[in-house]
Amino acid sequence: SLGRGASGVRFEVLQLIEDCLEKGVTPVVPSQGSVGASGDLAPLAHMTAVLIGEGEAEFGGERLPGRVALERASLTPVVLGPKEGLGLINGTQFSTACALVGLFDSWRLAEATLVTASLSTDAIMGSTAPLLPEIHELRGHRGQIEVARAMRDIMAGSEIRESHREGDTRVQDPYCIRCQPQVAGACVDLLRMAARTLEIEANAATDNPLVLIEADRIVSGGNFHAEPVAFAADQIALAIAELGAIAQRRIALMVDPTLSFDLPPFLARDPGLNSGMMIAEVTTAALMSENKHLANPCSTDSTPTSANQEDHVSMAAHGARRLTRMNTNLAQILGVELLCAIEGIKHRAPLTTSPALQSVITRLRETVPPLEKDRYLAPDLEVAAELVKSRELVSVLSGNHMIELESLHAAG
Repeated sequence: SLGRGASGVRFEVLQLIEDCLEKGVTPVVPSQGSVGASGDLAPLAHMTAVLIGEGEAEFGGERLPGRVALERASLTPVVLGPKEGLGLINGTQFSTACALVGLFDSWRLAEATLVTASLSTDAIMGSTAPLLPEIHELRGHRGQIEVARAMRDIMAGSEIRESHREGDTRVQDPYCIRCQPQVAGACVDLLRMAARTLEIEANAATDNPLVLIEADRIVSGGNFHAEPVAFAADQIALAIAELGAIAQRRIALMVDPTLSFDLPPFLARDPGLNSGMMIAEVTTAALMSENKHLANPCSTDSTPTSANQEDHVSMAAHGARRLTRMNTNLAQILGVELLCAIEGIKHRAPLTTSPALQSVITRLRETVPPLEKDRYLAPDLEVAAELVKSRELVSVLSGNHMIELESLHAAG
């Protein structure tokens, strides 16, 4: 943003920011305090304070006064000139950065969903007929087409699927199985829309006033208003909530013996004596509902500030910040789905799942043994959530199975 040359900030100030990044001087910035209009003033002021030797920063694992952190990194505080202080604090960089973190984390979880959803489909012996390419090409949504293709590839070669392709007494699967490409695909498309907005914003001049070098003018405008970022954060939140909602329904399907096509109640080895995944499923219901609440739009919650001069604000920072909490909840939901689905597939033996999914099962079993009887599950849940969150779950598959969050330029 500052590098666009429209903020009246000298190159040496930008160089100090780059040096701080390279040497690991990280300003301590409170997560609260911005309404996402007139820029992210309070958070960015804490960042800027370190550049002038004030505030606090982390360096070498310590939290230090800003001047001390700079000295230890062999850096010198800058003396700001006219316009530079305002140029450093009057943009949307804080909201945009938080939204981008939320975007990248949610995309990794969207990828993981393709794996957990495929495992769940095999676990309940669901039909892959709804994944036929003709169905999705007739609708035409890119995300839907790609999700269906990815799931077909991931499930290719499953003995479980082949065992009930003919003569299955069920007419249709529940929507959480049958409509997976439609739901996850819409979420993928929504995340891509948000990505395009945030890529533009990350490279935009969002200061005020702006210095128009070629026109030799300084003009006052409103590029500091983070409405595009607020909308993008709301879009990401909707996608996170929906990915979790349909995953939770798949979990509920697997633990219900009336719907799971002969899986034991709660996937327990000895139902009645053992409770299996009962409470884990209840936990996902709580996390799902929390994310639904958090997905309520923040961009509609404007309030006047600064004596009504700044009378409409975006709440982009708050909207972007909640994404971290939502992604943590989603990772936990998908971790439980991973455990449930693999337990379900175990009960289908001697039939096996696809080679791709078997590699996922092998990776999980390196650290989480089968659930033969009730045990303390918290460590298992943590391992599963971390596999989902870290992208390690996806990395065991061929890259050809996955979909991509391409850049704006690649998409154009």
